[in-house]
Amino acid sequence: MNWYEKLNQYFPIEEMKSKEHMELLLKEKSDIYHKDEGKNHVMMYVETDDFIFVDYLFVSKDARGQGLGKRLLNQLKEKGKPIILEVEPLDYEDSDSEKRLRFYEREGFKHAESIGYSRRSLATNEVNELEIFYWSPTDESEESIYEKMKHTYETIHTYKDEELYGASYEDVDQVLTFDESKPKQEDTQL
Repeated sequence: MNWYEKLNQYFPIEEMKSKEHMELLLKEKSDIYHKDEGKNHVMMYVETDDFIFVDYLFVSKDARGQGLGKRLLNQLKEKGKPIILEVEPLDYEDSDSEKRLRFYEREGFKHAESIGYSRRSLATNEVNELEIFYWSPTDESEESIYEKMKHTYETIHTYKDEELYGASYEDVDQVLTFDESKPKQEDTQL
């Protein structure tokens, strides 16, 4: 099974970029868009001068619980930049969503509670809400994470969207919101 099939079987259709989209990013944005692939994993990520965005992280069922996900994240942490992820909200009927959230929290990721992320899928036309999680070697503000997410959305998620999908994703200001009135992670109990 190739890298795209692994991702496509694991991630919901509304979260998946097309294979053409990812191949175009790997080719035309090769300076920032990367694929790390092994027998039991696929990680697609963006690395800029000041942050890393994990687009997809897949670890096969056979390798879960063996520290592979932790090793992959540690490789990124060693670069000393904030790391940002989009995570499905907790779904009590989906035990994988709870395991994923616990895994990221164990790895030191914080929920960016002041950032809202809701976008309409071009594949299903359904609105898809995701949570933003981040890890930072410094005390990165959620407002800074928000700006980095906006950059990612405009540079990666919507890259050549009309050409690839025949339609455009919504404008970044409709998809990502920043609520200054929400308590920051450090102000709330986990």
